[in-house]
Amino acid sequence: MKQATDLIISGSYLLPDAHQKNLIKNGAIAITGDTITAMGPKETILSQFSADRHMHTEHGLIMPGLINTHTHAAMACFRGLADDLPLMTWLEEHIFPVEARWTPEMVYHSTLLSIAEMIKSGTTSFCDMYLFSKEVARATEESGMRAWVGEVLYDFPSPCYGELENGFSYVEELFAQYKSHPLISITADPHSVYTCSPELLTRLGHVAQDHDSLYSIHLSENDAEVTACKERYDCSPVEHLENLGLLHPKTLAAHCVMLDDKEIGLLTEREVKVAHCQESNMKLASGTAPVVKMLEAGVTVGIGTDGAASNNDVDMFGEMDTVAKSHKVARMDPTAMTAEQTLHAATLGGAECLNAETITGTLTVGKKADMIVLNMNQPHLTPLYNIPSQLVYAAQGADVLHSIINGRIVMESRELKSLDEDRILARMREIGQSVANHGKD
Repeated sequence: MKQATDLIISGSYLLPDAHQKNLIKNGAIAITGDTITAMGPKETILSQFSADRHMHTEHGLIMPGLINTHTHAAMACFRGLADDLPLMTWLEEHIFPVEARWTPEMVYHSTLLSIAEMIKSGTTSFCDMYLFSKEVARATEESGMRAWVGEVLYDFPSPCYGELENGFSYVEELFAQYKSHPLISITADPHSVYTCSPELLTRLGHVAQDHDSLYSIHLSENDAEVTACKERYDCSPVEHLENLGLLHPKTLAAHCVMLDDKEIGLLTEREVKVAHCQESNMKLASGTAPVVKMLEAGVTVGIGTDGAASNNDVDMFGEMDTVAKSHKVARMDPTAMTAEQTLHAATLGGAECLNAETITGTLTVGKKADMIVLNMNQPHLTPLYNIPSQLVYAAQGADVLHSIINGRIVMESRELKSLDEDRILARMREIGQSVANHGKD
């Protein structure tokens, strides 16, 4: 007698992780509720299980959903608004002023836009640090995505919560609201060492410890940040956090562009995780993070897109391609940052950054059913010798046909099932026009 299950996903190829050696041809996965029940050859799974629904994709590749370890989702609203500028000019003269006019509804709709883009390009989990995070979480919950969400705190007043003390209350309300939520985890998020006093950095560290949450921060993003930190505290940003006791396994440091060998060793020793955002770092000319050295030293590295205001998209397939190729040229070594290393960073490496490797990141029996299906029957993906290579160097976000998150089909045949894409686009055109009009005042 066959075992009952809710959903069977099958295709011509099943890649459970980042390694070609583990490829299963004509594979299938059985999903019961939110969990992967079984996986293997299609014939075997169909002989053992009867499902309420069987979704088969000829020429389809089933793989883990991509994990975006650093986003500012609502910044999709600012895509193309202030391009071709240095980081501090971009941030202080353009982004901070327009953020001062944010409203909760603008953040909510802008987040929906970014989530729609992420789902349609293969991302199933993301880590977001930004403003009005209750609205980010609200949009995320409606979409069915898996996310880590935090409200950024600064020394100065925020357009979200006003004075800093209100920010701590806001963060506590977020933790209370999403306690034990199956898809949304709350994080403690100081913006950076240059916008947060040692007291603020430390206090948020205690918040993270109290709630056993991630401590997410921008760190050593460019030379100006490092220089300013040395002038103010007589040490680098990494050393500054070490002196404050804030480097630990639940610290997620975004960027880490300006690191020396000693600092890489410190990150390794403290088991700090790194969110690597190469396209944003390139666009802002911040530099190229020494990711190959980090990996050689044993640092856990995930990949992030950063916000669409400095990228200008959240397509993790494009990000993988850039990451792999840019580190080859940076090292002048074509063997550096292999396709499998890069794909690992975008899947299980990302899950490890979020302390979620037992939940997601690979297709494994007992893990949550977070997966995507790509159409491999396309000119740019033919012939097919090595799937990780094709995924990193040739595949595009638009190749994703289906997305399943926590056992729920959120996109089928490129159609979003949890969100109204046409409505999102129409509303964002209106918001974009209002932002443009205000800029002319």
